Amino acid sequence: MVQIDYTGRDNLEVMQEAIKYNKYLMELILDYAKDGDLIVDFGAGCGTFSFPVASAGYCVTCVETDPVLAASLESQGMTVLSDLNQAEDESIDYIYAINVLEHIEDDTGVVALWYRKLRPGARLMVYVPAFQVLFSSMDRKVGHVRRYSKSELCQKLSGAGFEIEVSRYADSIGFFATLAYKLFGNVEGSINRRSLRFYDRWLFPLSRRLDAITHHVFGKNVYALAVKPKLAVAKCSI
Repeated sequence: MVQIDYTGRDNLEVMQEAIKYNKYLMELILDYAKDGDLIVDFGAGCGTFSFPVASAGYCVTCVETDPVLAASLESQGMTVLSDLNQAEDESIDYIYAINVLEHIEDDTGVVALWYRKLRPGARLMVYVPAFQVLFSSMDRKVGHVRRYSKSELCQKLSGAGFEIEVSRYADSIGFFATLAYKLFGNVEGSINRRSLRFYDRWLFPLSRRLDAITHHVFGKNVYALAVKPKLAVAKCSI
């Protein structure tokens, strides 16, 4: 894995104030966790999710390539790997990656790495920004390479051998908020704390309700739950 020095640490810190949004993501992560799982937080950042997942009683290993963020996690008692290749093959029960895959140029290679490290029957949950049309100064600031459609994300996962169990768009109102940011936001790509708090408190709960209707069509983000098959399909040769 290539080391990534994260260029948007200030935005990452601001996003910790998105309390309802982060609570939703935590619920999404825990929905697919099982008792006794060995869990990997891939791209753990500043521990927004790894700390509460660990507090919920799960065994969590953080994978974080940014040296500053990794050192901070270690100083707070987390187990940290700089590269998932350090883990044994077929040793992990559950990997979640929240807003990480879009940072990685060779996303196909990373998906293949996830497949190799997961046990047969293990789960993968990937949550990424949706729709390239929304790509803005904020994406550039934090080092995004791309945004995904639902079909693109699912094809990427199934191409590595995963079976897709769930795929949905999320945060429907956020789609329009992000489009407005692209058209009228600042060129630096920074997040306004006051605007974030307002959206998180008042609009995101409404967006979640609308997602029940729009999740097949659009949203600011897209996520998929994938499973590594328990029995690999043998390829026949003549």
